[in-house]
Amino acid sequence: MPLIKRDDSKGAQPRQPAADLAALAAALSDPDPDRRWNAARGLGTAGAAPALAAALAAEQVPQVREAIMTALLRIGDADAVAALLPALRAQDAALRACAVEALQAMPQATLPFMTALLSDPDSDVRILATELARNMPAETATALLSDLLQREPHPNVCGAAIDVLAEVGTTAAIPALRACAARFAEVAFLRFAAAVAIDQISGAED
Repeated sequence: MPLIKRDDSKGAQPRQPAADLAALAAALSDPDPDRRWNAARGLGTAGAAPALAAALAAEQVPQVREAIMTALLRIGDADAVAALLPALRAQDAALRACAVEALQAMPQATLPFMTALLSDPDSDVRILATELARNMPAETATALLSDLLQREPHPNVCGAAIDVLAEVGTTAAIPALRACAARFAEVAFLRFAAAVAIDQISGAED
């Protein structure tokens, strides 16, 4: 489900007149999926995120979902991020993946939510949250994921964080990687992944 790339050079999208916004929001629940698709395409403006969030929770047609996600990406603010976060818990794998892709395209707006996401009681949400750090500045991703490694009890979450750090981490992550490997000394795949990540980070810094 490809999404448009956000163009930050254009700044925030202007707010729609209230009457137009209400009409388009109402059309998001139209029985005709083409009308819902057209409505979503017209709602990528400030103030539309709550209506799009409600529509996303109920929408089953992939093309309409894509239009809703794209509209949220155009909005690109904290409300848009909040609208996408419930999709990280969806049973539908395609919806989860699309939400991750959209959130990755809004790293600045997503950053304030990261501490809560990386501490979520659901380990699957924490795993997805590690992916959101992948498109953040290297120093930010390193700090977030190093902190996670120091306290995370689930080896699969640690493995996901190590995978991201291997790609984007700085040398500041190496102590946390070593400590994680020592803490999970009996988990062979984590020891191996941490060693590989340390080698990749060290080589990238040379």
